[in-house]
Amino acid sequence: MNNQVTAQQEGPLRGHRVLELGSTIAGPFCGRLLADFGAEVIKVEDPTGDPVRSMGARHQGVSLYAASIFRNKRLIALDLRRVESQEIVRRLVENCDIVVENFRPGGLEKWGIGYEHLVRIRPDLVMARISGFGQNGPYSQRPGFGIIGEAISGLRYITGDPDRPPARVAVSLTDYITGLYAAFGIVMAVLERKASGRGQIVDATLFESAFSFMEPFVPAFDKLGEIPNRAGPSLPGHAPNTLYKASDGGYVHIAAASQSLFIRLAQAMGRPELIEDERFKTPVLRGQNSKALDAAVGEWTGRHTVKEIEEILVDQAEVPAARVYTVEDIFQDQHFKARKMIKEVSEQDLGSVKLVDVVPKLSASPGTIRWSGRHIGQDTREVLEQLAGYSPETIEALNASGAIACNSARSLCRQ
Repeated sequence: MNNQVTAQQEGPLRGHRVLELGSTIAGPFCGRLLADFGAEVIKVEDPTGDPVRSMGARHQGVSLYAASIFRNKRLIALDLRRVESQEIVRRLVENCDIVVENFRPGGLEKWGIGYEHLVRIRPDLVMARISGFGQNGPYSQRPGFGIIGEAISGLRYITGDPDRPPARVAVSLTDYITGLYAAFGIVMAVLERKASGRGQIVDATLFESAFSFMEPFVPAFDKLGEIPNRAGPSLPGHAPNTLYKASDGGYVHIAAASQSLFIRLAQAMGRPELIEDERFKTPVLRGQNSKALDAAVGEWTGRHTVKEIEEILVDQAEVPAARVYTVEDIFQDQHFKARKMIKEVSEQDLGSVKLVDVVPKLSASPGTIRWSGRHIGQDTREVLEQLAGYSPETIEALNASGAIACNSARSLCRQ
């Protein structure tokens, strides 16, 4: 990019400017990842507020989810259904080299701001298009959220306990997976552009992103006709690797399926005879006889508290094991503190807020949290003046018409 970026930017993606047209989770998470690592991200939000502002917990009327997923971004408010706002997007793209969007395929095209329109303005444009089912194919026009993509991917079918209906993780998992893939695709496209000078589309879908996690089951069905089922806390064919109940009612997950780890586990349990047991001699045999092995391990854990199990297995025997943490446990844990994974960030209404810090950690050019999520339309005026060339008078007229919102009042953050 030849355009000047904000002075606070640092990180490996500095010098890149992103226009984020996405909403809710997958698109904004993709933009958040890019912003964390130095890209200047301008998020376009509807004047009524992104739906994510109504999700999750609130404190004193402030969306805590928005404080995190909108962090490091400049927020502008445009009504994209208005022709005036569509023209603003075109003018902004002149000074942006990346666009992130997660409308249903064809949504931007009907407004004249699809890839084929924008690439005429910015020939080297990289555009990540996040959708439920992709830009083509018989399902492309279906509406879809992350959990819908997860259901059709097969991943939902294998989640939960075998004697109960398919469960879900209590977070928008597939949206996050897809946002991560989209960000990865953008970085690859940017690297390609440096070599070829060409931009391109990154077609990231919810169902394919979830389906990619079904990797081990595809060849197994192809060659063996196997259809995997829900396995609760266990990993099928990999034992011991499940939750075990302790004497104090808590649970510990033990993962010791490899030969060396199993030997250490059996010795730590005071059951060395398990090592020579014909049912458990190899990893494959242990996977085939997992119920018998889990019963033996469970009998031992049932005679010890969670703390005792961790001391014996983790501290003494170096066997991978852990209690299942709550968020409260995480806040108290010394390793999370040592790794600085919870960062206190200034927040304009609350004074401060604690957020998950940036991952992964780069040794030479790490990402950082520069500010928490801002109000709806807080940066509209500045961005339109600086990057789109609008005069103050034109901005005031657009604001009065409802095509944009320039307010930074706290009441908007409560939407």
